[in-house]
Amino acid sequence: MKKHLLYLLIAIALMSSNSSNGQKPLFDGKTLKGWRTYQNKPADSWMVQDGMLVNKGNKDPKTKHADLITENEYENFTLSLDWKIAPAGNSGILYLVTEEYPSSYLSGPEYQLLDDQGYPEKIEDWQKTGANYAMNPPMVDATKLAGEWNHTVIKVFKGHVEHWLNGKKVVAYELWSDDWQKRKATGKWKDAKGYGMAKKGHIAIQDHGGEVWVKNVGIEE
Repeated sequence: MKKHLLYLLIAIALMSSNSSNGQKPLFDGKTLKGWRTYQNKPADSWMVQDGMLVNKGNKDPKTKHADLITENEYENFTLSLDWKIAPAGNSGILYLVTEEYPSSYLSGPEYQLLDDQGYPEKIEDWQKTGANYAMNPPMVDATKLAGEWNHTVIKVFKGHVEHWLNGKKVVAYELWSDDWQKRKATGKWKDAKGYGMAKKGHIAIQDHGGEVWVKNVGIEE
């Protein structure tokens, strides 16, 4: 009886371990292994520092900028990461990105990263942190101040997408639905035929000129 109970406890422990460790790291904290620039464009804006993936921003006018993308492509997944942004900063996490267009945002939807409070220009709700940029504004404000760490989760499964920010679901939408088609046809992406059309693509971190720090990047397919 004791032996059976022991086997049962071991099985439960293994199941728990498997469910909690389903994610694999996308960033090793030491190198840019597994990442490259969009379309292999020349850039020196990205570096690894103190276990973080860092974009140097636009303090040096000689810096060459390009979005950073994963070497691998993903279809159905849960992506998680921690990030912080400099005051007045602007960036984004893009997914389902393909490379046949001049910029990553012309194909992949963008989870917006922004200093909502300190951005120097007037912003619309669909530009705020956690938004599906230019499509779906966040349902709740779960942001932290610039310079503080945020936790983001992006879930994509057969067209159903969720954006999570600091433990709160801020966006949910269905790719290619009637509502999605309407938003695309009447908004910023009306002339971007490839926007949101790929069912599989790269993960990208936008290089928008502002300083950004990212760590603990993991994905579960």
